[in-house]
Amino acid sequence: MFEDHRIVNQARGEPLPAGSVGVRVRVPLSGCPSRRWAHDLCGGLTRELVGHSAVGHLRVNVNDIVQGNEIVLEGVEAPGAPSLRRALQRAIDAANHAGHVTPRARPNVSRNEANEIAHTIAAGEPRHP
Repeated sequence: MFEDHRIVNQARGEPLPAGSVGVRVRVPLSGCPSRRWAHDLCGGLTRELVGHSAVGHLRVNVNDIVQGNEIVLEGVEAPGAPSLRRALQRAIDAANHAGHVTPRARPNVSRNEANEIAHTIAAGEPRHP
């Protein structure tokens, strides 16, 4: 299934409780992404940020990163914000392209043969037409 989301407005920052590092940033999206898109986004963002010391306190969790029509990041610090902006955009682009349908591979057996094998497992012996 194809999904295409983009940032549609300015991100909003929120302070975290005392003792926490960084802030919570909410980035508005053009719609409410599916769980699959959120998973792809989280994976892409994690890959993009590997090795960036300025984002050491950022928490990227697949269960929390997309909330409704927002990307929610916690632990964002000022020095890492420019790197995070670029990484987030690349991760969004990757998530948008992850859903493109590729042509189906040619099956290794016919549907009838697959059904015969399945029937043998369920019924104990092959069914003959």
